[in-house]
Amino acid sequence: MALTLSAVPEPARALRRAGTALLERPSLLAAATVLLVCVPTGEKDVTAAVHITAADLASLALVALTAADLVRGRTPAIGRTTAVRFGAIVVAAAVATIGSIDPATSLTGFVRLAQVFVLVPVAVLCALRDRTDQRLVLGSFVAAALVQGVVGAHQYLTRTGASYTGRPIRAVGTFGALDIMAMSTVVSYGLLAALALALGERHPGGDRRLRRAMYAAAAFLAFPLAVSFSRGSWIATGAAATVLLLRADARLAVRSAVLALAAGVVLIGGLGLGGSGVTARLTSIGSVSAAPDQSVSDRYDLWSTAGRIWQDHPVGGAGPKAFQQLRDSRAPLRLSSGSDAADATIGFQREPLLSPHNMYFLVLSEQGLIGIVAYLALFLGLLLGCLRRATGPGLAALALLVWVLVDFLYADIGGTTTVLTSVVLGLAARAARAVGPEDAR
Repeated sequence: MALTLSAVPEPARALRRAGTALLERPSLLAAATVLLVCVPTGEKDVTAAVHITAADLASLALVALTAADLVRGRTPAIGRTTAVRFGAIVVAAAVATIGSIDPATSLTGFVRLAQVFVLVPVAVLCALRDRTDQRLVLGSFVAAALVQGVVGAHQYLTRTGASYTGRPIRAVGTFGALDIMAMSTVVSYGLLAALALALGERHPGGDRRLRRAMYAAAAFLAFPLAVSFSRGSWIATGAAATVLLLRADARLAVRSAVLALAAGVVLIGGLGLGGSGVTARLTSIGSVSAAPDQSVSDRYDLWSTAGRIWQDHPVGGAGPKAFQQLRDSRAPLRLSSGSDAADATIGFQREPLLSPHNMYFLVLSEQGLIGIVAYLALFLGLLLGCLRRATGPGLAALALLVWVLVDFLYADIGGTTTVLTSVVLGLAARAARAVGPEDAR
């Protein structure tokens, strides 16, 4: 009987210890948000208004913890300029929702925009109190990428991935064919985080074992990224890595470019790893203007559709989530009804094109000039701040932010990995801040 009674408080004590750990280091929730993206969500209805994942729940728990700190009088580490930039996003989304063609539908879009671009980034900013917090979150990006990279590499090598040119070789990780860009996004983030962490240990006294481990992780992740056959992720990763290397060491950037080219020749040309598919996909990048394939042509048509919607609603936009309602009335007749998706789990499906696949055009069409000015002010402010002040873990935040901003040229929010954009914005906001005493720890 005594044994039974003494065992009762154990769960309560464990919960108290966990709660204390989160209060002392809320960045654990930010890291959990990144890692929980890897949890499979099963088949999804892409037309549903709301998708809630385990990662979303973790991010909302972080927001709730930050709110609790505010109630207890703990002032978050947010400057006036940062507060204005994030606040402008809420104002723009609110104006667009009030003037929407369908306010009820736009309300869910408003909540999602507030979560992705304001609440979670600000909560992440508040959670990153020192370099340990930053490294913890960046390490979670690397860990998540390694998980997805191993699964994706296995899918390519065993031909159990999503369909690509009629063969089941496309690496999609745990996300499935309906979220075709998710694995390449996670792997790209992890590759850049690993590379930045390795570069951060090049100074005298740096951790040599950590540097080697991160270089090895980045080298491995290049393979699953290649066999994701995602041109957009390749372009964004190349641009972000270039900025990162130039910011860290211009001479190293040149040497790295030569080594990357040599490695590509050996792996693809010599060993044939993904050779024909990768080569064909790379070649197609150069023909996106002269002879675009169907997916690129559809993007051009979606962009022009977004432009027509904006012309009808120039100031405040048509409202969040209004693009999909107005698309058919303004799109060219040649626009496809959807993109093809196929794997062993879902078979063959047509995935509807519900957005312009360009974040800037999406904001312009749904939130008008007010929205695009607010978003550009936030993005450019964070980018310039990172370029001026990024050191150590901040280099990774700079690279990740560049990846997001480049990717937004031909993609937008949506899918399982959307919440990772929020974490990246929080990391960038932390890196863009003026350097304080806590950054030395």
